Amino acid sequence: MTKKTVSTDVLLTNIIKGIEEVKGNDIDILDLRDIDNAVCDYFVICNGTSNTQVNAIVNSIQKTVSKEIKDKPWHVEGTDNAEWVLMDYVSIVVHVFQKEIREYYNIEGLWGDAKITSLENKN
Repeated sequence: MTKKTVSTDVLLTNIIKGIEEVKGNDIDILDLRDIDNAVCDYFVICNGTSNTQVNAIVNSIQKTVSKEIKDKPWHVEGTDNAEWVLMDYVSIVVHVFQKEIREYYNIEGLWGDAKITSLENKN
């Protein structure tokens, strides 16, 4: 049985939808496709206000992506303390932070060559 291939754009749309469903904040999409040796096509970065909301965002992304396109992350880590959860969908890596932790690690700054799209908060 072959796995149905879903376009990266459809996956990206559903990840964003999952974040917005539970009011994740400050969503940035980093387009890494023009960067040599990038580990994936996109990073999606957002933050929540507490470990409870971080876990809610992660669960919402997983539920939305699973329901809409029957996909699940290849790997998830960081849910124990929920300060920084990484979700690896292979072509897209999602980083869900608590705000202070996000500011400390400044992933957007580390990937300064990426094209960054910031989405307006819908809350």
